Amino acid sequence: MAEKHVLGLSGGKDSAALAVYMRQQRPDLDIEYFFTDTGKELPEVYEFLGRLEGFLGKPILRLNPRRDFDFWLKEYGHFLPSAQTRWCTRQLKLLPFEQWVRPMLVQGETVVSYVAIRSDEEYREGYSSKHARLLVKLPFREDGIDKAGVMDILQASGVGVPKYYDWRSRSGCTFCFFQQKIEWVRLKREHPDAFEEAKAYEKSALEHGSPFTWTKGEPLTELEKPGRIAQIESDYEIRRHREASRRPVNPLRPVAVNEDLDDLFLEEEGGGACLVCHK
Repeated sequence: MAEKHVLGLSGGKDSAALAVYMRQQRPDLDIEYFFTDTGKELPEVYEFLGRLEGFLGKPILRLNPRRDFDFWLKEYGHFLPSAQTRWCTRQLKLLPFEQWVRPMLVQGETVVSYVAIRSDEEYREGYSSKHARLLVKLPFREDGIDKAGVMDILQASGVGVPKYYDWRSRSGCTFCFFQQKIEWVRLKREHPDAFEEAKAYEKSALEHGSPFTWTKGEPLTELEKPGRIAQIESDYEIRRHREASRRPVNPLRPVAVNEDLDDLFLEEEGGGACLVCHK
């Protein structure tokens, strides 16, 4: 029977590193690379995908949901997606993937999906396949590649990381509810139009009785006030210096990646990330 090999890209560093890794380690495999576009991605994501296509030497297939973010927002009563109800991941990421591979499986093909879960992420699980011929493989976990290894792969290949890592710790989705408050402040500065769109969605959600705002317990109209921004930035710097002072210096890796500290801050704010989106 025919066998298909697929690798999903989120626009983040881990999945990009896996694509590079598979291209280098298994050039014999004809892997189809795909990206599920929610229509609400940061512009830096598209720039990075173009850079990655140049390295891979082949196009990255764009999977577009049949129904967009606005459609599903109405279907869910204008309730914003949240950590409790992650309808964005389900409807805009997982469903398009399932619709794409279904005809392959119906035709009797075996689909091997490669997922970028690292060896230092024992607590994470990949996509749970509901079909006997949809196989999920975790090369990084199998080969012992951790976060530092991911960075080594991207730097050595020349692909680098997405530019949004300059101001955000993870996820290329513009309105990700897992963002820290400091990242909403940065979104306002980096992409003011996107911040205004997020405010409009939040206003509509509140008018329809949604209990959720984008950031827990604080609407963006309050978060964007100058005094509040100053407080958020001050709190962030205090935490950053505190955590940095606690970390032992590794002479082999003297330059720390920004995200290392931001991972801790996400947990402090009750955060996390959707596996499909941030990997």
